[in-house]
Amino acid sequence: MKKLTMLLSLLCLTAALTVPTSALEYDIAAPGGPEYGKPTSVEPVATAERGERPNVDVSKNAALVPPAFGSPTAYTLNTGTPLTPNLAPGYMLGDGAVINGSSSTTIVPPDYDAFPNGGTGFGWTDVTGDLYYSGGWLGTLKIPAIDLSVKVYQGTDSSTLKKGAGHFPDTSIWNGNCCIAGHNRGVRDDFGDLHTLDPGDTITWTTKLGTRTYEVISVTKVLETDTSGVAATSDNRLTLYTCVRDQRDYRWMVQAIER
Repeated sequence: MKKLTMLLSLLCLTAALTVPTSALEYDIAAPGGPEYGKPTSVEPVATAERGERPNVDVSKNAALVPPAFGSPTAYTLNTGTPLTPNLAPGYMLGDGAVINGSSSTTIVPPDYDAFPNGGTGFGWTDVTGDLYYSGGWLGTLKIPAIDLSVKVYQGTDSSTLKKGAGHFPDTSIWNGNCCIAGHNRGVRDDFGDLHTLDPGDTITWTTKLGTRTYEVISVTKVLETDTSGVAATSDNRLTLYTCVRDQRDYRWMVQAIER
């Protein structure tokens, strides 16, 4: 009986091993596509504003790096340098041209380095070595309404503002827009009452180039990130800044124009 059982087992095993491989079925699915986002370098992104301008390139090919803080073109729309100059359509490498969003139009902003010599439409006077007084300051600011007389030094860093008010280095010192900052408490309290000025109050600014009298036209609270007040102007003006007490995100900005 044992021999018969063993014989049957061997027969079953032999039959199993003789099944042809063609009878086996395989079902291996191909791998799916990679889960990457769609590239935007060559595909304009559809936006609601593009209804009337369907051919405007809004990809990174036409993206612009904004002009430098405080430069004459800082707040001029559609100016800057291309993010990808090798891809930007119409970009003239080395000529300072910038793209205004069109594949066929380029514009060239005013040369910032030329402004000390009188850029078109803007007043500008550069800070040169001969404009410093022997004590190291550039001028004296006087505001009778708040009984202020303070020397103004070059720069707006902490060490400079410990000595007096500070002139924004990227702004004009005489013609155009001259911008000055000062502390309103702590080590110095030069601009502590700046926000109390009224339109019509006068400010005098004396440098080696002469003395000018300005009339206050606005006193406003602006965000710390709002740098519109330091843009170059065609008129002669002073723009004064100081902190807003207990409001770190804001600044007082006073603007006065030449009388």
